Amino acid sequence: MPKIAIIEDDQAISQMYRFKFEAENYDVETAENGKLGLELTESMKPDIILLDLMMPEMTGDEMLAKLRATDWGKDIKVIILTNKGEQEIPDSVRSLNVTAVILKADMTPRQVAELVKEHLSA
Repeated sequence: MPKIAIIEDDQAISQMYRFKFEAENYDVETAENGKLGLELTESMKPDIILLDLMMPEMTGDEMLAKLRATDWGKDIKVIILTNKGEQEIPDSVRSLNVTAVILKADMTPRQVAELVKEHLSA
């Protein structure tokens, strides 16, 4: 069963994705900020991470930089979930081996699930 970590401070969005992925037989864990997300990913070792950028305590880009600096996290697939436009994503984030960037408002949970499936099978 593939493991997904959803790191997102908006509980409604986090739960929406959790329900969708659990319905598709994924093992799903969530965290509400980058600090908790980093702890979660270290213990869970997910196959893929859905990561929001704008969060309290530790932003998604800070978490991603720390994740990539570890042996266990340097190659985990990460999909950025954001409300920022494509051109607003800093180059520093793109340089951290991001799998994809999703504009939250542009994709349904079903479309996100399809994207995740595609990247897990690649």
